[in-house]
Amino acid sequence: MSKTELRFTIIFASVMLALLVLLASPNFALLRGATPQQQQPTAPAASAKATDNGGANKTIRIVRSPLRTVQDPNPSFSSVAVDPTRDEIVVEDENRDQILVYGRLDNTPAQAALTEPKRVIGGSRTRVSENCGLYIDPFSGDIYSVNGDQANYMTVWSREKKGNADPDRTVDTPHRGFAVAVDEGAKELFLTIEHPPAVVVYPKEVDGNQVPLRILEGDKTQLAEVHGLALDTKNQVMFVVNQGPTSSNTPDGGWQRDIKPGSPTVEWTNDDQRWKYLVPGSGRTLPPSITVYPLKASGDTAPVRVITGPLTQLDWPVHISLDMDRQELYVANSVSDDILVFRATDNGNVTPLRVIKGPHTSISKPHGVFADTKNGELVVANFGNHSSTVYKLDANGDAAPLRMIRSAPANAPAPMFGNIGTLAFDTKRDQLLVPN
Repeated sequence: MSKTELRFTIIFASVMLALLVLLASPNFALLRGATPQQQQPTAPAASAKATDNGGANKTIRIVRSPLRTVQDPNPSFSSVAVDPTRDEIVVEDENRDQILVYGRLDNTPAQAALTEPKRVIGGSRTRVSENCGLYIDPFSGDIYSVNGDQANYMTVWSREKKGNADPDRTVDTPHRGFAVAVDEGAKELFLTIEHPPAVVVYPKEVDGNQVPLRILEGDKTQLAEVHGLALDTKNQVMFVVNQGPTSSNTPDGGWQRDIKPGSPTVEWTNDDQRWKYLVPGSGRTLPPSITVYPLKASGDTAPVRVITGPLTQLDWPVHISLDMDRQELYVANSVSDDILVFRATDNGNVTPLRVIKGPHTSISKPHGVFADTKNGELVVANFGNHSSTVYKLDANGDAAPLRMIRSAPANAPAPMFGNIGTLAFDTKRDQLLVPN
């Protein structure tokens, strides 16, 4: 063995040993963004145990407390909705796996550490995890909460629920659900699936593993890493936000393959098996876009309009909201720290009608946006600074918020941990690299 090969072998063995030690740490869940109820008890002292695997190899498991942990102890808002009937703002806290409810007119004083919510839904019984999508029933006040990357279900909560309670309903969904919207007239619930990209439509009162009514998916749809969703029931169209990465399903692939003719239920293919139904080499990244479809679209239906191109300024867009009366679309544009406003009739490479952006806006990595048409206000969920900010519906430019709800002290660091899948250490810069 050459010196180069020996040196590589030693380095590789050292890295693997370090990774095994890190994964064995009981507090490694903290770095993944796990909540306290998901963690294992910390071992009281360091210990080592060797096991004999058939006499050939020995596995050594080292258990010890970490030197330090990296975590965000504060709620981070990933989605927002307004209940104008009950004057409440509801936000998803993806960091601590909670749903928080505030008064609509709550406004955190500058000198205050935070605003306490009116009620909180959270804990091991709630099954809330990686929660990223939100809808409030305008009649009953029920809360629909979509669990994201790690959990294949949506939970539904009656208005009076709080604390560590069981959900009223749990809906089994395809892996990587994101946004939810409801056509109240047709009593249909729309759910976006990030990848393989799709829009799945259920009866509004769906429960358990009930089969959906229809699925929009396929290459002609131009769906690509689907996120936000808005419905225009007046003009019978839906608007879908696409971040861009995608790949093609095999002819027998797609989520539709899981639906058996005549069966009232469905068992969705697990994520670790989805790769079997994707075309090898078909992975690609399309420009971010907003695609528009007939409200009843299904199968491999092409969009009737597409908002995309450099003039749009779309950059990792997340949630979207529609003012049906003004026919204006509001887009949370995460990477650029702004809210883009388009005409609902826009098509192609168009410039936004308005852009809310600048240091006075306090917008930071916006994930959620909601047009409160009853009160003439726009509510934003900022994942980058533990806040929800409120503006006039026609705000433009560097507009200061009318009100702000903070879940942490001003300027508190926001690591913005999401679904952490791996990590790396940069020895040259002495930094941890944590992809979300």
